[in-house]
Parts: sequence; structure tokens; C-alpha cells
Amino acid sequence: MPESPLLRLSEVSRVLAGRVVVAGLNLSVEHGSVLGLLGVNGAGKSTTLRMIAGVLCPSAGQVLIGGKDLSEYPETARTKLGFLPERVPLYAELRVDEYLAFCARLHGLSGAAPAKAASTTIERCALGDVRRRLLGNLSKGYQQRVGIAQAIVHDPALIVLDEPASGLDPLQAAGIRALIAELRSSGHAVILSTHLLPDVQACCDRVAILHGGRLRHDGPTHALTGTGTLRVRVQAALDAEAWTALKSVRRADRADAFWRVELAAGAGPAQLAHEIIGRGWALLELRREEPSLEQTFLRIASTDDAREAA
Repeated sequence: MPESPLLRLSEVSRVLAGRVVVAGLNLSVEHGSVLGLLGVNGAGKSTTLRMIAGVLCPSAGQVLIGGKDLSEYPETARTKLGFLPERVPLYAELRVDEYLAFCARLHGLSGAAPAKAASTTIERCALGDVRRRLLGNLSKGYQQRVGIAQAIVHDPALIVLDEPASGLDPLQAAGIRALIAELRSSGHAVILSTHLLPDVQACCDRVAILHGGRLRHDGPTHALTGTGTLRVRVQAALDAEAWTALKSVRRADRADAFWRVELAAGAGPAQLAHEIIGRGWALLELRREEPSLEQTFLRIASTDDAREAA
């Protein structure tokens, strides 16, 4: 039997002051995968993450972790889940090692285990140089690392990160990406909510896009940039009508020295090439012009009709 998803959201909704913030959300995350959660401000991302973390209760639907309903088994959130909210929960007067040991105790570790877990996590998150420093005296980058450290100190199966690289310089952000990659390789599942699309492409296996509280897209990251129009160059001087006269072409637009050609339903590049050669137009170039993740995200997030964005 195939292994069930580590996390499953089933028809999850959240209503706040009469306003639907999240509506009918169905989503799952497998062991050892990284899901990128995208959406413009107000799309419902942070509300969704808080429901997953058990901070908010859904108005309807179920959040299942390891097959157990989070509302019935809230201790699951403490043992199987680590959460980094957008604002890192730090106590400025504590040292790094003290704080992480404290967080480990909150997650149920006892005896000598909290100190051992804190030490292991400090090494894992490259915090050795600041382990004895007060949290209030750390730079933004180190504070973000400590925030991630508190989310993984109890070695949870699922790690939820809300904007972990926010406000970091490129070198610090690269360090966060490397840490996420290490977490995935060690079998953890990660949900990454971010506005930084390069982080999504670098870290995530799948992308889910929320807009207006509804799920507009859920699929592999490569699928967002794996489709698009064709870039075609021919020797013949043509107009758009000549292109649309071909059975394989739905639309064609001139762009400098080449044409952007959108294929008709059911047509493929091979059929288009065959028709061009058959017309004697002297085919010089034919390749897929792939949209960027940013272009695809903006198209999906700005679509009012969810069916058009699917």
C-alpha cells in the first residue's frame, strides 16, 4: 500500500468576522517533499499556515497530520510539527542555547534531551559562533536561523516556514535555502511560504498558489515553467493570417525577428514543423519559449475565475 500523505487538508475553510479568508482548501504534503505556498498579500497564506500549525481552528474541514485530525489530537502538532511564523518568536534576554533548550522542553522533551537537542540543532543551523549570545543582540540573519532552529529542535516530521528569508541579504538567503535542502534530504516535509520566487524554484518540488482564499494551482514546480508558446523563425516573409491558416496554429504574433506561435488544441511542435516545411517557408528555428515562474504566478494570481487559472 502506498504511504499516506504526512499532511492532508480536506475542505478546510476559515471565516473571520463574516469574511471568508480561506475557502474549501484541499491540499496534501508527502514525506520528504517541499511545498511552496504562494499568493499575493491577503490571499490566505498565513491563515492556512496557522491552521496547519494548530494555532487557528478551521471553521470547517479537517487538518490531518499523520492521519490524525489535529482538532482531536492537538498533541500531534507538538510532536510532529515545527512552525516558524512570519514574526520570529524570540526572547531577547535568553541566550541561543538557553532558548532552544526551552523550546525543546515545550515540545515534550525532558531530562537531558533538551540540552542535547539544542546542541545538535545549533550545529545543524550553523549557530555555533553565537550559541552563548543573547538573542536580542543577534543580527537579522542569525535571528532567522534561530527561528528555524526552534522549529526543528524536536526533529518534527513536518516543518512549516512562513517567510523564513524575509529581510535577509543574498548570502543569508542562500544559507536558508541550503538548510531547507538538507531538511528535505533527511526525510522531513517542508511547507515554505515566501514572496521570493527564486527560493521556490531552488527549493520546492511542488507549488500551491492561493488567491482570494482559494486554491488556484497545485502541481510540480517544473509544470509552471514547462509550458508556453513556441518561438519560430522562418525565411519566408509572412503575416499572422498565413500562420493561422495552418491547422496546427491557434494564434501567432510577431516579435522582432521571430514569431510567437500558440498551437491549436491537440497539435504538437512536430506537426507545426511538418506544415512549415510543406509550405516551403524554410524553417530556421523552432523551440519552446518557456514563461518564468513569476509570469505564470502573476497570470494565475490575477485571474478572477479559478477555472481559467487551472
